[in-house]
Formats: sequence, C-alpha cells, structure tokens
Amino acid sequence: MLKIVTIVGARPQIIKAAALSRTIRKMFSDEISEIIIHTGQHYDNNMSEVFFEELEIPKPHLNLHIGSASHGEQTAQMLIGIEKVLLVEKPDYIVLYGDTNSTLAGALAGIKLQIPVVHIEAGLRSFNKNMPEEINRIMCDHASTLLFVPTKTGIENLEREGFKTGSSSPYTSDRPGVFHCGDIMFDNLIHFSEMAGRKTDILQNLNLKEKEFVLCTIHRDNNTDSHERMKQIISALCYIQENLGLEIVIPLHPRTSKIMESSLPKELYRRLTGNRNIHLIPPVSYLEMIALEKTACLILTDSGGVQKEAYFFKKPVVVLRPETEWVEIVENGAGIIADADEDKIVEAAKYFLKNNPLAFPEIFGDGHAAEFICRMMLGQKPNGIYKPD
Repeated sequence: MLKIVTIVGARPQIIKAAALSRTIRKMFSDEISEIIIHTGQHYDNNMSEVFFEELEIPKPHLNLHIGSASHGEQTAQMLIGIEKVLLVEKPDYIVLYGDTNSTLAGALAGIKLQIPVVHIEAGLRSFNKNMPEEINRIMCDHASTLLFVPTKTGIENLEREGFKTGSSSPYTSDRPGVFHCGDIMFDNLIHFSEMAGRKTDILQNLNLKEKEFVLCTIHRDNNTDSHERMKQIISALCYIQENLGLEIVIPLHPRTSKIMESSLPKELYRRLTGNRNIHLIPPVSYLEMIALEKTACLILTDSGGVQKEAYFFKKPVVVLRPETEWVEIVENGAGIIADADEDKIVEAAKYFLKNNPLAFPEIFGDGHAAEFICRMMLGQKPNGIYKPD
C-alpha cells in the first residue's frame, strides 16, 4: 500500500486536503494510506480545527503546535518537527499544498531525506519575490518529484524555468513529472456548494439579501501592516457602501482585527465601525464562506483562494494586490487588479456593478483533480480524467 504524509498548517491547505482525503477514502482506501500532520501554523480554533470537523477530514495524527513566529523561526521549528515524523513513518511521498511556510518546511525536509515531494497547486507565480508566498512556492516546485498544476499558465511558468512537461516515469526530483490536472479547490466547491445552503444560516443572521451585498477579505501582511494601504482599502469600502447602496461583509482575519483600530485614522475607524450596513464579523467557516460567495454581487479580496472561488461562482472580483498568480481571471475579464488604491477600487466596483453578466470560461478543470493526483501517485493512467493538453 502506498503511504503518504500530508502536511497542512493554514486554512487554505486544510480545505484543499479535504478533497484528496475524501477521494482516498471513497476510491483508494485499499491502495493509499494517508497520515496528516498539522504544523499548527494557524492555531486559532476558528481558523483551523473547525475545518477538520466541518469538512470531515480525518483528525491529524500529529499537531506540531508551532504557532506564530518570525518566518525563520517558524520554518525552522516546522522543519525539525516534520523531519522527525518522516524519519519514523518513512512514507512513499510527502504531499504539500500551496505556498505557506508549512509548504516550504515540508519541501526541505522531504528532499533532504530523499522522500519524493508532491506539490499540489504547483506552477503559480506572482513574479513578486517580496511576497513570502512566492519564495515558498518556487522553492517547493524545484524540490518536487511530482508537480500538479491547476492551469495552463502554471505549466507555461514552469516551462520557462526549465521544467520539462513531457517526461515519463520513473520520476525524480532531477527529472520530475509535471501534470496539468485542474484545480483541487474546484473539486471541493462542487462537493460542498449544495451543502452550504442547507447547513449554514449566516445570510439570515446578517439579514443579507442575495446580490445586494459586497464580500471583502483582507489578510495579507503587506496590506494589514501598512497604515496607508489599510486606509485606502477601508476608505474605498466605506465609499462603496455609502454611495452605491450596497451592504459590505468583512470576515476579519485575526491579523486584520488586531491592527485595524490602531492603524486607521480615528475618523475613518468610526466611519467604518459606526456603519450598520458594514458587517465586521469573526472568521467564518468554509461552508459559511461558500454561502457568502455564492450570494454576493461582488467580491474584493487579497486572497488567491478567494479569487478562484469568486470565479467558480461566476462573481466578479477586485484584487487588492498589485498582482495575481491567477492571471487567467483578469485575462478573461472577471477580475480587475486595483491594489490598495481607493480610486481604483471604487472604479473597479462601479465597472463590475454596471457590466454583468461576464463570461467565465472553464479554466480550472472538471472537478476530478484529486482523483487524477491519486492515480498518478499510484503510477496509474488517469483514464479520461482531465487532460486539457
């Protein structure tokens, strides 16, 4: 039986892991054994444990309880903990997701111990190395034996870096396998979309009406740690509510919640918190997030995952960053990069509110990415599973 060790540490990774764990349980339980290690990178219950319960992911076999620290200290502690697990378990693969410090630590531990690394969501590039995530994803790709890429653009990014996409097995870190498989988050959205309507009441609790509110998420440190960027974003949100007549929902990441009061000018902070039509709420569960995304008329975010989910639900998105790794969303006219610029954010919101519906070509696969990944790890042919090229 193939043994894999899956490393998760942050909310997006937990959600992505749900699709693979569910597919293993339903289709490959006699062929693949999975051990889940939680680094504890996100240690708040609302940002972590609740997702294991809600998404029916098997409880982690081990939680390293690393918690918050500087990039160097956090990554070093994760590397020590993951290495100990790998030495004991001796898996056939270590499976990593995305671009967090947990991903980087897992990649380093795996390749140093000559355990093949599987990188799910490989090939993404923002071309901005000031982003820690960009460094993490590049390092992980170049340490991997199997790279599973969600989009054609991701394949092109890897080819420019010297990866060969036509290699045949056996694969190694020097001669990796690169596969365009579609997006594993799309698997989840198909599975959980209907469930979200039945199992959540967040719309009723907030008294929200479909397509009459804007959803916004802000969590990246280049936004939350900059007083000026936060001021620009919040000013734009206040303008949109006050002048366009739409309610605003902002699930507050812990980092954002802590810094908002101290970073915003007092008048703007009062304008934000005193507006009954701007809902500042605690972090939401995955199903609650799906319910909000499905029914919002517009989404503003600095999250890569939320950009994709907006696209899945055919909702326009305003990107609160100077770039995006999901360039297809912008190229297809479903997203606008506004960065943290009040005027650009407002203009983008006005444009999308006047120019709907948009075209949303199917660029993220067919909802069977997890099955594709399992079959390739087992050395099986995908047999009709998504092969866009």
